[in-house]
Amino acid sequence: MTVLPISARISIVVAMDLADLYRDLHQHPELGFAETRTAGVAARELRAAGFEVTEGVGGTGVVGVLRNGDGPTALLRADMDALPVKEKTGLPYASTVVVDDTPVAHACGHDVHVTCLIGAARALSADRTAWSGTVLAVCQPAEEIGGGATAMVADGLFERFGRPDVVLGQHVAPIPAGVLGLRAGPAFAAADSLRITLHGRGGHGSRPEAAVDPVVMAAQVVTRLQTIASREIAATDTVVVTVGAIHAGTVANIIPDDAELLLSIRTYDPKVRERTLAAVDRIVHAEATAAGAPKPPEITAETGFPAAVNDPEAAERTRQALAAAVPIVVDPGPVTGSEDVGVLATESGAPLVYWLLGGADPAEFDGATSIDDIRARVAALPANHSPLFAPVIDPTLDLGTAALTAAAKAWLPLAT
Repeated sequence: MTVLPISARISIVVAMDLADLYRDLHQHPELGFAETRTAGVAARELRAAGFEVTEGVGGTGVVGVLRNGDGPTALLRADMDALPVKEKTGLPYASTVVVDDTPVAHACGHDVHVTCLIGAARALSADRTAWSGTVLAVCQPAEEIGGGATAMVADGLFERFGRPDVVLGQHVAPIPAGVLGLRAGPAFAAADSLRITLHGRGGHGSRPEAAVDPVVMAAQVVTRLQTIASREIAATDTVVVTVGAIHAGTVANIIPDDAELLLSIRTYDPKVRERTLAAVDRIVHAEATAAGAPKPPEITAETGFPAAVNDPEAAERTRQALAAAVPIVVDPGPVTGSEDVGVLATESGAPLVYWLLGGADPAEFDGATSIDDIRARVAALPANHSPLFAPVIDPTLDLGTAALTAAAKAWLPLAT
């Protein structure tokens, strides 16, 4: 008797409309805490799969519960929000959504995450003789702004629906479809977003001596911030400090009163995170003092959440199941991207297992003969948050569904 691989069996079980579901979600992206349509689609699909569904958890979050006898509880998580990015993929299902003059697109792949969660929900519901326990399907809002997981927890996620024995999830990435990346220990970096306002004294562009120029102040701050990684943090540690936006002034011949910087900071070690934030505070205040600013700068934390740390024992248990479902499982090394999924694990007390899902066309890697060659090709592809980021539908959706389903079953064994 011929036994189909897990991904092929799942493809049959979940029917043939996952691709259409994905295209629909991709064409209708929504920003954090505004994912009303996406949440409605997720709720509809989970109900159709036999889940008890609650909407509006933590704002726009959706929780589906599927009970199948006694046993542990596995939480499967997918984030739903998109980004303020104008899509440039040229795909026939590309987003044309604009909200308040801001283009919106699924440039990070959260539409893939939701689609694969729905696929796994269907597969688990259709194959209840193969597992026992409870599945919590969590469609989370606002990952990109770092508030969605915290909002769902604050809205009683675990008090209302129970505490899981494991938190599982995945993030699509520009590695070959057919490859999963799972790392034990610190896997995704902590993220801190800061808003810095530098106060100067405006004036005429022809008379800078009569003003305090916050643009020059901002330029000095940007340059000096780069010395945190190069001169204050040991080479054996990791920190990324990125100034993603500078806002100041209106025209060339007016020195403005203020300048605003938006910072993104990534770290793995809590002590490095603390030291980096202290260095930012010190540098910003010192540059303002050096410039003779009329009042101190303001530093506001916009978002902040810790590193996503995969429990080593739980990761190994899950790795074995993933390896049976998807052709290749590798250790990708620490990812400097960040994820608030760790909040769900920390707040519930459950171990976290979170992995990368390959979404790049395998044809892009034809002829690659070494790890270095593969890395070089990955680096050349559009990455998450790029307006050109576009995971391939086939086989990404099937393999993502297979991975999430297999991981869940590894934690929901039949009672003996």
